[in-house]
Amino acid sequence: MDEETPQSDAPTPRMLSWARNSTMYRIERRMHTEKQLFDAIARKARQKFEDIGEVQIRALAEFAVKFAYDNKALDDTAFAEMSTRSGMRGGKSRRAIAQKLSRKGVASGTVAAAIAEADDFHAALVLARKRAFGPFRKGEFDEKRKAKEFSAFARAGFSFDIGRRIFEMSLEEAEEALDAGRHL
Repeated sequence: MDEETPQSDAPTPRMLSWARNSTMYRIERRMHTEKQLFDAIARKARQKFEDIGEVQIRALAEFAVKFAYDNKALDDTAFAEMSTRSGMRGGKSRRAIAQKLSRKGVASGTVAAAIAEADDFHAALVLARKRAFGPFRKGEFDEKRKAKEFSAFARAGFSFDIGRRIFEMSLEEAEEALDAGRHL
């Protein structure tokens, strides 16, 4: 029995082959963070293999992460930078982007570096245009609507000052600021 115990803790060649193929399949489809890939392989290994132990699951997930790094298919820094650019284009605040990256398992230092150059004002303008707030508003402006729009900015992670600056802009100023931000 003692001879079988170490064997059962090590993944079989079939399991390692599956982990390599599953990793390739996942990283071909979309970028992953290290944590996302680790969690996905661990979750799928539990489903795929009967009577698999936690030690084997962890070994397979670590193997998958190492395989992805060895093939330069995993890069949390690039993932964070790309997510930050995408979030800014979508009207997400630095705070919202940082929270999302943290949930995905990106290290706090990597998150801080990625969002350092992000421009909350430009992202807030994008959100305002998307939601027809502030200078992009189509309808009448009353106190109820103003409170609703400010609340939406706050929920999105933008400061009161940024919201106020946007609300004080004319449509022409807002369009110019958006155009200037696109060229940065």
